Amino acid sequence: MSKTSKNIEMTTGNLWINILKFALPLALTGILQQLFNAADTAIVGNFTGDMGSMAQAAVGANTSLVSITVNLFIGFALGANVVIANSIGRKDNKSASKAVHTSIVFAILAGIVMAIIAQFVAGSVFRLMDVPEDVIPLATVYFRIYMGGLPVIILYNFEAAIFRGTGNTRTPLAALAVSGVLNVLLNLFFVCVLRMTVEGVAIATVASNAVSSVILFIRLMKQDGVVKVEPQKLGIDVQILKKIMRIGIPAGLQSTVFGVANIIIQSAINSLGTTVMAASAAAFNIELFAYSVLNSFSQACTTFVGQNFGAGKIDRCKKSLLLCFAEGIIAMALSIVIILAFGRDILYLFNKDPEIIETGYIRLMVIFSAYTFTLSYELMSGYLRGFGISLVPSILTMIGICGTRITWIATVFQTHKSLGYIMAAYPVSLSTTAFLILIALLIIKPSKKYQIKPESGK
Repeated sequence: MSKTSKNIEMTTGNLWINILKFALPLALTGILQQLFNAADTAIVGNFTGDMGSMAQAAVGANTSLVSITVNLFIGFALGANVVIANSIGRKDNKSASKAVHTSIVFAILAGIVMAIIAQFVAGSVFRLMDVPEDVIPLATVYFRIYMGGLPVIILYNFEAAIFRGTGNTRTPLAALAVSGVLNVLLNLFFVCVLRMTVEGVAIATVASNAVSSVILFIRLMKQDGVVKVEPQKLGIDVQILKKIMRIGIPAGLQSTVFGVANIIIQSAINSLGTTVMAASAAAFNIELFAYSVLNSFSQACTTFVGQNFGAGKIDRCKKSLLLCFAEGIIAMALSIVIILAFGRDILYLFNKDPEIIETGYIRLMVIFSAYTFTLSYELMSGYLRGFGISLVPSILTMIGICGTRITWIATVFQTHKSLGYIMAAYPVSLSTTAFLILIALLIIKPSKKYQIKPESGK
């Protein structure tokens, strides 16, 4: 098998089959990632004795903060994905190679800077989130260690984006599988053998991410063609970085503001006590399994549109959106049915407290009721970004998701302080966002705008 045989052809061939071949490994990657992340919560909840619920709450309190930081750079990595895919579609090998080397250097430098900043804000940030005083020390320890590993965590996400830009989703999956198994083994070793709590699972997470980033870096050095990494070429090309950031900054800022809104929701959850915090943290980990499935089709849409736009095949861009929606809704529905069928049993793995299990299951049902809206706005946003249009979906998502959730917590929740009313913010905000982005798509009509000049989307 050649080194490039794992790359899926996007500008020719059967779109239905090729989208599935791209999306399914990506979905499995997301699911495995969540399984390994969930191992942190499950292990501290079950193997730390009387501290189980408190340690679980501490890990859960970090979820929104970690998501803000990591998703910011996943947004930046999306910019690299689009630039590389578009360059490959245009057969501009020089630009694609520059984008690869620029992405790697940027990821490492950005990770170092963010890791340093995080050490200065640790501790005080949890008080702003209304985390209970007895949980703050454990939450701070987890935060400091996890954030210290940002250079390798961010690097992995950029390397995975590079592979996706070429149509290869299997190599990142293989790297994640190896590092994920290591993560679980290290979790058990640190917690069960060395009797650590949150610091053990944080160290395990960072170590396993370091392994996955090294595996992908070695694979990139052994690649043939435009994505081959050559150490002497590592550096930042300013013009390429500008192209990446033009797409990546709006996407990253969208995720950041999204995360801020979720922190506000998390603060409301925290105000309801440790039991609700633990239940919400466990349910959130399970929700992300289904989200990984629908998000894989969103990323497929972005990448397929990016390559076909670069190649000037606008009809395939439109077909990619429609097929991603058809395939995505089937896959998403199946995943939700399976999760809800075994939801209580899965929650039991995180915590055996019946109240926590029932509270977590309520969250699952409310969130999943709105996932069709999530799939819709994710796909339409991915479609626009494939054309290089990133600012519009980002602004609309900030308004629809973030604005709605912040307003909801500031008004409705203040008069009805229960988990049910907090969760209701999700379907309201998701449906609003899907409607706004649909209107924008109908107004912009990128398939008509770029029909004659596909390169105008740079």
